Amino acid sequence: MRRELATASALAILTLFGGTALHAQKTSAPPAAASPAPKQTETDEYTRYELLAPETASFKIYYEVTATTPGAKFFYNPIRKGSAASDEAVFDSMTGGPLHFEVVSGAEARIDPLMADADADTSFIKISLARPVPSEGQGRVLILKTYKDAKSYYRDGDAIVFNRPLGIKRNKIVLPAGYELVGCNVPSQILPEPDGRIAISFINAGSGEAPLILRAKLGAQTGPSAAPHPATQARSWESPFQGESERARLSERAHQDRDIVYFLQQPETHAFSLYHDYTESHEGADKYLNVVREGSTVSDPSAYILDTGEKLSTKLMTGADLAVAKIDAGEPVTPATQVVLIPFPPVKKGQSIRLRISETYTAPTSYRLDGDELIFDRSLGRPRNAIVLPPGWYLTASAIPATVMQLPDGRIRLDFWNGRPDSVDVLIKAKRRAK
Repeated sequence: MRRELATASALAILTLFGGTALHAQKTSAPPAAASPAPKQTETDEYTRYELLAPETASFKIYYEVTATTPGAKFFYNPIRKGSAASDEAVFDSMTGGPLHFEVVSGAEARIDPLMADADADTSFIKISLARPVPSEGQGRVLILKTYKDAKSYYRDGDAIVFNRPLGIKRNKIVLPAGYELVGCNVPSQILPEPDGRIAISFINAGSGEAPLILRAKLGAQTGPSAAPHPATQARSWESPFQGESERARLSERAHQDRDIVYFLQQPETHAFSLYHDYTESHEGADKYLNVVREGSTVSDPSAYILDTGEKLSTKLMTGADLAVAKIDAGEPVTPATQVVLIPFPPVKKGQSIRLRISETYTAPTSYRLDGDELIFDRSLGRPRNAIVLPPGWYLTASAIPATVMQLPDGRIRLDFWNGRPDSVDVLIKAKRRAK
């Protein structure tokens, strides 16, 4: 039975889905096989779990997800089997406004071609998106709900246990007030919430679920004394180089929403194109400055808003140009430093926009041919980085652990998920495939 649900407030989830029409046959030629209907797809998933009082066996979920199927008007979020859901609410991440939704059965979900393969025994939150997913764009949503699940969240003697396999790549679990962490089997950042509650955050770089088991006991302070001291800009005194500030090191890596994909051109050109996705949520922000690192030159910049597909203007400037225009780059720049300026409509309070910035870089030191060997040697600072080899090359070495896949066109893609608050010095080597 379908039940209408009223929408209320909360955090963010992005879900991707879509729907494209099948093309009709227009000639008298023998009928061709129909293209399969597109399926719901999503990206950029992030989940925040807030553990409620242990006797409730309940936890509040904030799920950010992005729908990516072009043209999709709905997004379906499954309700996990074994969990009783309540207090659902859904919001559009761009505007912050509530979205209409309803709970439907798996059989009802399967009526939509996007969900033709939906599990008939699973219930889904069916969300009406604020706007159809743009071509090459996204539909970001935030889903809020409370689960009761005594098999996942329970007491064990004087401890509480959160024992739940998590398939989402980026997760954060917040302990109840007064509880300290005494056990965690997945390497994680341990961070204080503003009110002093302890949070456990991690990025799961593997392809399967993270078999998370947390144990906590009473013993942590509560009230004003539990609040953490403000993080500072002080840098590590032990580092052999100028490391990140305390504030940067104690920021939640899993929730950072920047990712970048490099597409290597043939190595003789020393060139690679890239796109960089970035969410801006600061009230009043109206521009993005991309400072080109030393040793690289940039060309062909372009940008658009992923939420709407709106194209944005770009302007190639230098550090000297910024000084004349009295624009702060946010980091030291020389007069000759190249900077790409991307203006956009000012962000309103409680809203956000997600940008996709595309550029081509030429960097002879970072990307080159050494005899018959391709070499890509570059420090990557994002939590999520991907590198696609040029056509005709196979991977022979990667200094930093990566997941590897072959794309439909035969190119090799490497994904680097870095849960640490620092850069990874990627060194990749490749050779031409034998003919």
